[in-house]
This record gives sequence, C-alpha cells and structure tokens, in this order.
Amino acid sequence: MPALESSPSHTLLLVFAGIAGCLLAASLIALILRVTLPNGRTSPVILNLNARINAWWVMALILALAFWAGNAATIALFAFVSFQSLREYISVTYTRRGDYRALLWCFFFFLPLQYGLIGIGWYGLFSILIPVYAFLLLPISSTLGADTTRFLERVAKMQWGLMICVYCLSYVPALLTLDIHEFGGRNLQLIVFLLLAVQSSDVFQYVWGKLLGRRKLAPAISPSKTLEGLIGGVLTSTAVGAALWQITPFLWWQAALIALTINILGFFGGFVLSAIKRDRGIKDWGQMIEGHGGMLDRVDSVSFSAPIFFHIVRYWWG
Repeated sequence: MPALESSPSHTLLLVFAGIAGCLLAASLIALILRVTLPNGRTSPVILNLNARINAWWVMALILALAFWAGNAATIALFAFVSFQSLREYISVTYTRRGDYRALLWCFFFFLPLQYGLIGIGWYGLFSILIPVYAFLLLPISSTLGADTTRFLERVAKMQWGLMICVYCLSYVPALLTLDIHEFGGRNLQLIVFLLLAVQSSDVFQYVWGKLLGRRKLAPAISPSKTLEGLIGGVLTSTAVGAALWQITPFLWWQAALIALTINILGFFGGFVLSAIKRDRGIKDWGQMIEGHGGMLDRVDSVSFSAPIFFHIVRYWWG
C-alpha cells in the first residue's frame, strides 16, 4: 500500500476550492431563480434544484473532512456508505426469518472485513472475499434456516445486494492501495477524479434533460431520462474528466477516454438500479439525502464505474 497521506495535497485543496466555487455559483443561480418567481408562487423544479444543491454542499463537506483526516477516515466513510446502501437495498427486498443469519454475515462480517482488508492493502483477498467466499457461505447459511420458500430468489437478492452495495463500492477507497509510479501519496486525487467525473455526469444529464430532453430512453425504467440528456451529460462530464487530467497520472486524452468509459458505466449503473426500483414499486431507495432520495440513489452509478476504473488504473499505471 502506498504511503499514507498526512494531509491533502495542494492540488487537492485547489480542486475542493473549485468545487466550492461551482456550488456557490449554483446556489446563487438557484437563489435568483427563486426570487424571480411571482409572489406566492413556487416551482417544484426550483425547489428540487435547491434541495439538490444543499445536499451537495453537505456531501462535499463530509468528503473533504474525510480526506483531511486521512486514508483511514476515507475508508471508514465508504464503509458507512456501503452499510447504509445495503440497509436500503435489503429493506425493499423479500426476506424471511431463515435469512436472518445470512444477513448478519453480510452486515457484520463481510462488510467490515472487506473494508478492513482494503485498510491493510491485501488485494489478493479483498478482490475475492465476496464473489467467492460470501457467495458460497450465504446460501449455506440460509439453508440452515430450513426454509425453502422462494429460496433461490432470496439468496440471489442477498448476493446481488452484497456485490453492488459492498464489493463494488469498496473499490472507491481501494484506489488508495494502488502503488503508481511517480504518483505516491496522491491516491486521494484518483478518488476525486472518479467521483467528479461520474457524479457530474448525473448532474449534467439532469440539466441537459431539462433543457433539451425530448426523446425518452425507457419510460418504464426511468421516466426522467432522455436521449438528449444522456448524450449531453456524458459528453460534458467527459470534458470535465479531461480538464482534471493534471490531478491524475493520465495524459489529457487518456483522462477523457477513461472519463467516457466510467460515465457510460455509471449511466448503466443508475439504469439497472432504477429497473430494480421499478420492480419493487418504489421511486427512491430511501429519504436520507434531501433532493436525492436514499444513499443508494446517490451512489448507484459509482457502484458500476468504480471496479472498472480501479482495474484500468491498476493494469495500466499500477
């Protein structure tokens, strides 16, 4: 594992200053839109926009504090994100009393062990812990409950939840374990690149969809997503990724190609999780983050992009 960072780098501080500047500009625009409305009138779109911006302020502050506190705090933060996401996922899936033992394994053994292995940099085990050992142990544990009602469905849902909410998301802090030539001590910047590229795609898809969206992609899965929003969002966030190349070990065109890749994967992450929500008859995974829904609503795109980003960096630059 690379040397731990004692404090955020100067470059990282500049990036967060830039984020604060963008949020300040967004807050000012939202304020102007709100005060220009006729007296006594409200707009659901503007109210939602304000709620989203306020939530982004909070999330950016929490992330900045975790980065300032060091690698251990960053890993702990994403462990909490995984715990909350898994809790939201399990709360809307079908389980029975016979699954309680397996759920205890998920929440209180595999989840903390996965992040603990990342903390000590044991790639060989954290890369296979869940897709091998958890996948074998969970159905064994469920059979001990002697309940075969919808057994395959119940086990598959737990395995899928553990993969998406814990295994895939854990690859965000796992970036800290990479030893990259002439990039030592700056791995936090890789996390910033990943999160800014993927999360900005979500924001820009929302903006372009509101401005130019005409053709719905799949109304039965995600009523608000449009082709124009997807194309505009992915291209704009790819430009954001290219602009951030100096905080990475990539050249500008490599940063653009990687940003394009993870943005496309991020879109399908949100799309797949939306399909699961429609199947369960819910709009959001929860109400934890005002304007965004639950924790899983905010990190669904990251869950699909993080493992691929990790292995791209590990294979070509590690």
